[in-house]
Amino acid sequence: MAMTDTRPDLSCDVAIIGAGTAGLAAERAARKAGARTLLIDDGFKGTLCATTGCMPSKLLIAAAQAAADIARAGVMGIEAGPARIDGRRVMARVRAERDRFVAATKESYTALPGETCIDARARFLERTRLELDDGRTVGARSVVIATGSIPVVPKAFRDLGPRVLTSDTIFALDDLPDHLAVIGSGPLGAELAQAMARLGVRVALFDKGDRLVGIRCDKVHDAFGPLFAGDVTLHLGCSPEPSPLPDGIRLTWDGGQEDFSHVLVATGRRPALDDLNLSETGLDLNDKGVPRFDRSTMQCGDSCIFIAGDADADAPVLHEASLDGATAGTNAATWPDLSPIDRPPMFAIAFTDPPVATVGASPQDCAINAFRDYSRQGRAQVEARAGGMARLGADARGRLIGADLAVPGADHLGHLLVLAIMNGASAADLLNMPFYHPTLEEGLKPALREICRQASLAIRNDGNPPGA
Repeated sequence: MAMTDTRPDLSCDVAIIGAGTAGLAAERAARKAGARTLLIDDGFKGTLCATTGCMPSKLLIAAAQAAADIARAGVMGIEAGPARIDGRRVMARVRAERDRFVAATKESYTALPGETCIDARARFLERTRLELDDGRTVGARSVVIATGSIPVVPKAFRDLGPRVLTSDTIFALDDLPDHLAVIGSGPLGAELAQAMARLGVRVALFDKGDRLVGIRCDKVHDAFGPLFAGDVTLHLGCSPEPSPLPDGIRLTWDGGQEDFSHVLVATGRRPALDDLNLSETGLDLNDKGVPRFDRSTMQCGDSCIFIAGDADADAPVLHEASLDGATAGTNAATWPDLSPIDRPPMFAIAFTDPPVATVGASPQDCAINAFRDYSRQGRAQVEARAGGMARLGADARGRLIGADLAVPGADHLGHLLVLAIMNGASAADLLNMPFYHPTLEEGLKPALREICRQASLAIRNDGNPPGA
């Protein structure tokens, strides 16, 4: 009797499913560790960051900032007149520059060793065996899941047609919308709502919660809210119900009703795991269907399967996805020998105006919290953009462990604070470094001094320049 051939069509040491930021990092790390790799992706279209995430959104925000600068020029005595915004040109530049970033990402695929990239969709047959949608099978000693994420669209908005937008579709618009509702006040929703408003679009932002950009600190949130509301109409604490119109969408909520040309749903993203057939892996899944994993190794349970990037629903930012991928790839290559890593402090930025930076420990987890109001900060006043609040958090000995910033330059200040936290620096250590005058950085000095006072740390008595 003839024996059935059960050998896989393709074999490797490490199979990586998904060729986004995490998948690319995993493949590089596994190959560097000596593994034979296969990188499996449906289309190799580019990373989320390049195609529909970080880069196109920042291109739109850059256009909005240019319009805001023109509007603010009058404060300086420069009358430029109202800006004339050509929505079609704005969106054309967003797509053209986006496509350059995508092309650069695709070059990283072609630079991989031959036969590494497999253009297909994969699903598990068992832990070490995959089936591709072209009928072939893959045998691997270990597997990295790096399938990314997809937008979450609430049921009420799913059947309303192309006027309902997500971050995956908004940048395909030929022109700016006339009247935009944004559902969700997280970082993406807030960024795009403000950018669209500054580009002349009438914008209203809705959220069932009462927080903007997920700001953890009450004082920082209270300072940020009025600044943001200067651009965008806010409806917090409500859940609008949509209904279709011939030329738009009507939203109705407690005490209100308004018609919009488009609705941007920015209620988050969920891991793209539905088609992987995870039931065949025997992995323990959490209530969201995500395999339980160890953040220090990215290993799922005690298995030969690892997970990285947005697929793990942990920290959906690029530097975390890249670290996830590198960690997962290295450990997948050396499994069952694993090398745990120390994770860096939590670090996230929303590119609103002012930017919002979230660093390390929350206010509740800090023994000392000190604040700095930027409404009268010298450099911010010079630039006619004073406003916002900074919180610096420390342990009982005065070592910096967290921060929440919604101030001008927070996207840069946040990096300074992450470096300080990772180096175990105290508030006194930072005060002992030179602060150039006038800068936004020196605006942190009063909060640093307050931490030193509460922690009984000695500091140099060099004073603060007026307005610092």
